[in-house]
Amino acid sequence: MSYFSKQRFGFYLQDYFVEDWVNNSMIFLEVRDVQKEYNRILALNLQNQFPTIKLKPIVTNDWGSEFFLHDPSNILWHIGSFNS
Repeated sequence: MSYFSKQRFGFYLQDYFVEDWVNNSMIFLEVRDVQKEYNRILALNLQNQFPTIKLKPIVTNDWGSEFFLHDPSNILWHIGSFNS
């Protein structure tokens, strides 16, 4: 198990694979500027390195906006911000 931190943010990573967990995992990452983060991820050309990922366009909802990224291990990331 490893712990990563930057300023006031931290998370643990563990070398443990349970397929049922991976197929049912979702993470919401709250950001200040959804468009900026979407552009940054898009510019990485991740689909060239990891053909299985899926990056979906930004969606605007009544509560805020978000976009979706299925990472190479099939975890669904919701990256978004809430209306203030």
